[in-house]
Amino acid sequence: MRANELSLSEAAEAIAARTLSPVELTEATLDRIASEDGELGAYVLVLAEQARAAAAEAEREIAAGNHRGPLHGIPFAVKDLYDVAGLPTTASSLAREGYRADRDSALVARLLGSGAVLLGKTHTHEFAYGLTTPQTRNAVRRDRVAGGSSGGSAVAVAAGMASFALGTDTGGSIRVPAALNGITGFKPSYGALSLDGVTPLSWSLDHAGVLTRTVRDSALVDSVLRGTVYPAEDLRGLRVGIPVNYYRGRVDASIEGGVRAAVDRLRERGAEPVEVELPMTEYIRAIHWGLMVPEASAYHARLLHAAPERYGTDLRVLLEAGESVSATDYLRAKRTQAVLRRQWEELFERVDVLAAPTVPTGAVLAGQHAVHWPDGGTESVTDAYVRFTVPANLTGLPALTLPAGTDRSGMPAGLQLIGGPGAEHAVLRAGLAAETSRTRTATG
Repeated sequence: MRANELSLSEAAEAIAARTLSPVELTEATLDRIASEDGELGAYVLVLAEQARAAAAEAEREIAAGNHRGPLHGIPFAVKDLYDVAGLPTTASSLAREGYRADRDSALVARLLGSGAVLLGKTHTHEFAYGLTTPQTRNAVRRDRVAGGSSGGSAVAVAAGMASFALGTDTGGSIRVPAALNGITGFKPSYGALSLDGVTPLSWSLDHAGVLTRTVRDSALVDSVLRGTVYPAEDLRGLRVGIPVNYYRGRVDASIEGGVRAAVDRLRERGAEPVEVELPMTEYIRAIHWGLMVPEASAYHARLLHAAPERYGTDLRVLLEAGESVSATDYLRAKRTQAVLRRQWEELFERVDVLAAPTVPTGAVLAGQHAVHWPDGGTESVTDAYVRFTVPANLTGLPALTLPAGTDRSGMPAGLQLIGGPGAEHAVLRAGLAAETSRTRTATG
């Protein structure tokens, strides 16, 4: 196994034990980028020489007994919405041509301070306004979409081109590409991670988060970013909510089976499944669009009017449409969001986490615009991918996706775990147990 194929946790343990050097890990990762990214298109910018210098410095510090922690010497990437001092923040758009950041975003500064090695910046759907990231190809099958909008970050991690990566999640933009590429994606509660220095899409819904290969890796990064305690695997007394509505119906049967199998493994570890009915689900889509569309248009208003040709056609249409939303409609969406959040929070008096599919179908073919369901219905690809993930954005609740089986075409799918207010520990605890149980089952 090459060094870049190690999970973050494995690499961190090897670096701490002095059996792996940050230079060796970074070189192996850069080699992988050089050989694969020309076709995959995960990166906007690769900082090869800067990464080599940072890895060499990390190696010197560790050799001198100054080990800063588990991310010291670990190579990572950031979605190109995060400012890095002196570098462009393009948001994968011509509208940002010429912009350079004058300081690091808060999370990038935290990671650099921990000794992590920045490899570069990854592609997003233009200004994060989409669920496919068309510049980037899926790491499992290159004729399929990567998912979005953190598609570049997901593919970089899945393809061994970064040990972990930062992303953002407004309606599922970390969890969707993580699920479609067979990795883990974690967004803590709304506001738990700073968005200072991050280009916004929707102030009411944006979450920062991380993409990794394993739940254990996500917990490790979270421990650095938020100072959290590492989760235990013991699930005795954990109540797992099984939705009887909303996450049923238009979903690939193989994906449903993978989620059921994961829940069965949690039950075997001591968890208690509890059927629950999710409140106000008929309002979810309207609230999401009622908030995201006008907020995005407000952020882009000045440049959109000055230079509309610098935006891609699809994005420009959405931004122009958002300007027609009235203040009354926007405030109605905000009020309904508050009621929805309160009712979902009350649900977590009965359960500790919800378990559901992350996506209703695996990665579709690049260029495919619709999903056709057995009941004769048709759904846009964007609507299909956002449907199962957006509740955690509207409610601000912590959510995790981890690999759980495949769809009928063999593409990866995910188990989504959603926790109560501030219950990141419960989400990671359940995720780690599900991951460990799945690994043990796979190895016999």
